[in-house]
Amino acid sequence: MIDILEKKHSILVAEFDRYVVEHPDFAEKIPQNAQIVLQVEGDEEYNKWSRQLAERQRETGQSIVYVKIKGLKPVKSRLIEPEVALT
Repeated sequence: MIDILEKKHSILVAEFDRYVVEHPDFAEKIPQNAQIVLQVEGDEEYNKWSRQLAERQRETGQSIVYVKIKGLKPVKSRLIEPEVALT
């Protein structure tokens, strides 16, 4: 089960990083050097695991920021005009 939670976490972290780059005004709300804890609405198993992970990684005196996520949009391809060449 841990493997599933770790995979989900890596996907959420990548999407969070992408969101922060695309929405700098959102990023400004997060204090410098804060420990970010991702929390997914309705997924208590992941949320508990994520909080425990953050607590283990937290530096002394480091502030914690909880980011609640309602979910992820369906994955779609980002390819631009792919072509098929048959030989």
